[in-house]
Amino acid sequence: MPTGIGSLRAELCTDERAFAALGPAWEHLYRNCEAATPFQSHAWLHSWWTSYGRPGRLRLVLVHDAAGGELRAAAPLMWTGHPLPRLVPLGGAISDYGDVLLDDEHADRAATALAEALSAAARTALIDLREVRPGGAAERVYERWRGPRRRLTDSVCLELPARPMDELLSRLPTGRAQRVRTKIRKLDKLGVEHRLVRYDEVDSAVRTMLELHRLQWQDRKVTAEHLRPRFHEHLARSLGPMVRSGDALVSEFRVGGEVLAVDVTLLSRRLAGAYLCGAHPWLRERKADVATMLLRACADQVAGGERQVLSLLRGAEPYKSRWRPDAVVNQRLLLARRRTAPLLSAVACDVGTRSRGRALVRGRWEAVAAASDRPLPP
Repeated sequence: MPTGIGSLRAELCTDERAFAALGPAWEHLYRNCEAATPFQSHAWLHSWWTSYGRPGRLRLVLVHDAAGGELRAAAPLMWTGHPLPRLVPLGGAISDYGDVLLDDEHADRAATALAEALSAAARTALIDLREVRPGGAAERVYERWRGPRRRLTDSVCLELPARPMDELLSRLPTGRAQRVRTKIRKLDKLGVEHRLVRYDEVDSAVRTMLELHRLQWQDRKVTAEHLRPRFHEHLARSLGPMVRSGDALVSEFRVGGEVLAVDVTLLSRRLAGAYLCGAHPWLRERKADVATMLLRACADQVAGGERQVLSLLRGAEPYKSRWRPDAVVNQRLLLARRRTAPLLSAVACDVGTRSRGRALVRGRWEAVAAASDRPLPP
């Protein structure tokens, strides 16, 4: 499906080997897109496809410079037929942000070309861009879309400024900040030591992290995908190159020489994302505050650079809220052609029904809680 838009040339890539070979060109585009998150890096996306992709469903919409062939824009998508025919971002549920990539120096032309190429690639499918962070590159494509479109809300992410721990503490009320300092002193008294893992140590560190994660959540509700072999394979495969290129940090926390926690932080030009950790129950038994330990190490590592945001990623768990983060709502951008406008309406209607249902359930819980003085569920 090669098409030409001015000095740009668009194509649809469905070949897995071609996707693998795009690594250097994709990396260059990724570095030139300030809005990109770590979940748009080639190492992350190609590894995800290797573990989770299904043959015949890959849909990479690419925009090249017609003269030199440089990659100016890319939409990493796949086709799915459930529950409706859609093109959705690669990365799935284990990726906190979805987006396209645009070369900042050619963003306006590239966005226009990508919008037209996406329209041609969609055919009878709806384009469903989930978890787009405000300010994401996909917003430019949305603005240039000529057919039916709809902007919905998606997940909530909590964000802090990328500042050292001392500055994050200054955001807190005096009493709460003092309690955190007490927890930090306790961690120091326990002798917790922090070190960054080298790229050639990542495979072993990931294996340790997931085992600690399993122990940490034993007998409690845990994300089942985190315990599956394909997730381990994806992390081990993607994080090595990402650590080597500076797009990820893998940290070990030791006491007496024994690894008791491992944490993964993903990095891009604009933000750092606290992705996943595993911590031995020994720390909890000694009332060590694991969240404080991880945030302290992450904040001090990413402060002082060009990154503006330390994202706690999706979810508004209470342990995140105590840091007084800003709540940032991701977007869901629906793009349709005239013939697929009914699909857009169906998805928007379904989202609205689910949202009203959640609000109704929440209202009933609030009424029960008010009547019985019981706490609300998380």
